[in-house]
Amino acid sequence: MAKRSYDESDVRVRPGRGTRPRTKDRPSHDDALVGMVVTKDRGRWGVVLDGRKEAVVTMRARELGRTAIEVGDCVGVVGDTSGRPGSLARIVRLEERTSVLRRTADDTDPYERIVVANADQLLIVSAVADPPPRAGFVERALIAAFVGNLQPILCLTKSDLADPAEFAAEFEALEIPVVVCGVDDPLDPVLEVVQGHITALIGHSGVGKSTLVNRLVPHADRETGVVSGVGKGRHTSTQSVALAIDDGWIIDTPGIRSFGLAHVDADTVVGVFEDLALAAENCPRGCSHMGPPADPECGLDLLEGASARRVEAVRALLVALRSNDAWDM
Repeated sequence: MAKRSYDESDVRVRPGRGTRPRTKDRPSHDDALVGMVVTKDRGRWGVVLDGRKEAVVTMRARELGRTAIEVGDCVGVVGDTSGRPGSLARIVRLEERTSVLRRTADDTDPYERIVVANADQLLIVSAVADPPPRAGFVERALIAAFVGNLQPILCLTKSDLADPAEFAAEFEALEIPVVVCGVDDPLDPVLEVVQGHITALIGHSGVGKSTLVNRLVPHADRETGVVSGVGKGRHTSTQSVALAIDDGWIIDTPGIRSFGLAHVDADTVVGVFEDLALAAENCPRGCSHMGPPADPECGLDLLEGASARRVEAVRALLVALRSNDAWDM
């Protein structure tokens, strides 16, 4: 009987299995460079690193899993951070957020969409005519700003077509800043409130938001559109983008027609205002803070003066919150 010879075809090795034990330890990435996310598009993020002007293209590191990374986020980046064409770095760390502007598709949708992170101001852009102002949208944007830890500012455009004073008066009791910027008005009032800040802009399509951005940042070249025959603007901005100004950032967000707030309740809104939150401690359990006849023992009814006027303004916000109508406001 002939002796059998062996060769490499007789060796059986299960692919993908090695002898080195796996470890749960992950690199600390102490050498990661810190930067701000300025663009987001199909699995790639543009990040401006501290001390630089141009963005580097990055991907999300595997160890971050499906962690949401949004425009405005502060991140740690490693790898090829040269910014050369074709280079690709990795986002390995997401820093804690100081603020988050959230919305849902409607008031029944449990999925929260982050519009922008880490902005300290929200410039709510509303036209006073063509299209006509929608108080419901502004009220919902105010709620989102208050609960997201952003300072809201109302910016009224197209003041050459109508007097903005009447619409601005609806929000006077909330003591939010108001700036007016007609198409031929100087930009000084707007520049004064955005310099030194990270300011997100939000507004209905057609209110002149992209036009305002192009005036603030001439090289932005944001697409603008016309208002349709039914008084509604066409969507022009489709992605959020952060744009540098002399001393701060402007974050232009996509034009939207709805602002769902399924993640917000009445207690959260009232809790934003210190004087109202203190008075609400006297409310009975389950109080909706709407006052008589729904809540005859609401503690907010005990307030006087400026606080009482603020109660009425906040109750208008609560009406908008409870309307369950986040669409076409």
